[in-house]
Amino acid sequence: MDTSYYLIQALNGIQYGFLLFLVASGLTLIFGIMGIINLAHGSFFMIGAYLCWWLTSLTGNLFLGILAGVPLAVVLGLLIERFGIVHLYKRDHLYQVLFTYGLILIFGEMRSILWGNEVQSVQIPEILSTAIPLTEVQSYPVYRLFISLVCMALAAMLYLVVQRTRLGMTIRAGASNREMVQALGLDIAKLFAIVFALGAALAAFAGMVAAPVQSVFPGMGDEILIVSLVVVVVGGVGSIKGAFLGAMLIGLADTFGAVFLPHGAGTVIYTVMAIVLLWRPQGLFGRA
Repeated sequence: MDTSYYLIQALNGIQYGFLLFLVASGLTLIFGIMGIINLAHGSFFMIGAYLCWWLTSLTGNLFLGILAGVPLAVVLGLLIERFGIVHLYKRDHLYQVLFTYGLILIFGEMRSILWGNEVQSVQIPEILSTAIPLTEVQSYPVYRLFISLVCMALAAMLYLVVQRTRLGMTIRAGASNREMVQALGLDIAKLFAIVFALGAALAAFAGMVAAPVQSVFPGMGDEILIVSLVVVVVGGVGSIKGAFLGAMLIGLADTFGAVFLPHGAGTVIYTVMAIVLLWRPQGLFGRA
């Protein structure tokens, strides 16, 4: 194996890390601010992928499919928060786990009724279907670079919103002290609805852009949820910065684990998580 092979694996790991970040950032915001354990978060990833496949089939254009799918994911997130999650804020975490697990089953049945159980594929647009040569024998798909660049732009926007805007300041204040935010007269219910819809949209968007490079299949939401939970634990609950670094670490560890330990690749990310927690039990950027 030459250097370019490892460069390709590093690019694949970074691209996977960006996808994990989009899912894990919503997950960590929803838990860190709202205190909601949302086991159904991975279902938004699956729904995003199926919406992308369905809308792209209707329009014949991946970009139109994504543009039409994101608002639908936002509306779905708002409906789930307003008619379901809103009743769980003052309940024990057990109620949240049971409710969101129920959502997983409901989403699974709805997906089966609407789109069936077959594995689907999404065509990469012709303009992004080429590859960039790295050496005389190695090249890298343009679409994977497109995923990394789009996700990087979204990550930067999310960071600026959270760190540089009034909304972000309110979100961070809500994560630190919900009662104080309410006492200042800020609309905490509106804040929670925005955070939940934002998290749903990020997860759905990740599913949409991942659809052309992954098969669209029923259990894809469960797989991404488990890895995203590892990212949140490694990065520290409630930390966007932690979610980003945790996603990059886990994305690279998973990719290179498959290269160097093909028979034990599934254990690598959990080993990384265990090492981080032994060093910092609260995660890389979690509050002690």
